[in-house]
Amino acid sequence: MKQLLLATLVIVLNSCYSAPERKCADFKVGTFEFETEIDGKIAKTKFVRNDSIEIDYYQNKIDTASIQWINDCEYIVKKINPKSIAEQKAVHIKILTTKKNSYTFEYSLVGKTNKQKGEAFKIN
Repeated sequence: MKQLLLATLVIVLNSCYSAPERKCADFKVGTFEFETEIDGKIAKTKFVRNDSIEIDYYQNKIDTASIQWINDCEYIVKKINPKSIAEQKAVHIKILTTKKNSYTFEYSLVGKTNKQKGEAFKIN
């Protein structure tokens, strides 16, 4: 009896859980904004992405990066014309959840375990 009650409880709890929505394909192409805190100040980045190229607009500078999609929700970004050794390192981005006009993601340098999170908003 106790096992039947426990099994029923597990089934009920599992049926109540739904995985976060991930319509990643909706965010492969478009114009986006992302805000982050750098040295105690909010910094805003705007970027335009198509399937294989991303153009970043940050502090009156424009950078272009290549995009390599691993699957619908993960991709690798690598600057095309890096100006330093740090800029040569590729970044792995994984979309965790999506909403109508935004997505949350985690990112880290390729091969590193120190991940950070952010949210990007689709503006076009």
